[in-house]
Amino acid sequence: MTLPSHGSNPHYVYQSARIEKPDRVIDFSVNVNPFGAPTIIRERWQSWFSYVEDYPDPLASELKQKLSILNDIQEDCLLIGNGGAELITLVAQFLRGKRILIIQPSFSEYEQACFAQNCCVEHHVLQEGNWALGLNELLPKVKLFDGIFLCTPNNPTGVVYDCQAVMELVQEGKREGCYIIIDEAFYDFTTDNHSYINLIKQYPNLIILRSLTKMFAIAGLRLGYGAANPSVMEKLAALKPHWSVNAIAMKAGLECILQDSYIQHTKQHIADERKRLELVYQSNGFQMSKSEVNFYLLKDPQLEDAAPLFHFLLKKGIVPRHTMNFPGLNGRWLRFAVKKKKENNLLMEALLEWKKYN
Repeated sequence: MTLPSHGSNPHYVYQSARIEKPDRVIDFSVNVNPFGAPTIIRERWQSWFSYVEDYPDPLASELKQKLSILNDIQEDCLLIGNGGAELITLVAQFLRGKRILIIQPSFSEYEQACFAQNCCVEHHVLQEGNWALGLNELLPKVKLFDGIFLCTPNNPTGVVYDCQAVMELVQEGKREGCYIIIDEAFYDFTTDNHSYINLIKQYPNLIILRSLTKMFAIAGLRLGYGAANPSVMEKLAALKPHWSVNAIAMKAGLECILQDSYIQHTKQHIADERKRLELVYQSNGFQMSKSEVNFYLLKDPQLEDAAPLFHFLLKKGIVPRHTMNFPGLNGRWLRFAVKKKKENNLLMEALLEWKKYN
């Protein structure tokens, strides 16, 4: 059985698992805002129609200017991309043929993009359960690599790595001439919004990746941005195709980044629901990762392989994200998005039913 390597598109999961798809399905495998896109997107949609008739601004100048102000960094430190995926691809092209270390478990697309650019890729697998960076083992490896990918908040664990440990990694990278690529796709779901983006001028070896599709639930529009020292960003921008970001995505992005109340409401809901879920899971024998974002890992400690639970939930119309292609997890855990209360209740009911008979 070969399951899809990403969340979302649950019909592919059912096809791969050879399970008949129920009429009603709740997709917990995709990590976007459970409230959907901001209402302003729907309100402005018709007025944006005329933008489909002309080529978009290849520099995304207006959006870049607003993001520059929002993040208090220069415009020439920014690059707008067709979602995080394009930015990851550009970084891999920039590091073509180089030695790359990926701190695992992590997003599978780093490795795919680097392999496509003939990079030599190795993994640094963190200890399961707490997933601490473990600098004693990690820092000596920095001198051996040209680039290191670190996802924090981490996908799939939801863990936010210790800030001091990350800083030491960035500093060691600067000393050893190693690029540190920090993927902050989910940083805006955390309560403290901690980011390393303000360090890009001080550390020319630092590249930050951001996504606008997760918090604002606009995955279908594809929008993200990267930040780095201008000398690095100039090289990344030279690799980017013209017009890769569509005009409506840019307009949506301009509206989304102004939605402060929507963001705060989302963050509070996620924090409250995640805590509620954690209490139920702990009291019923499940193990949950110490997530600080809108998804988490869950494990039944009685299972060496989560496949039986995975198939049980699929038959119930609940679609988790498998972890078979995450080094260090190898299918022992399942990942779930934090959704609205009603949907989370249905998930908890299904999991308690599983425990009752297993």
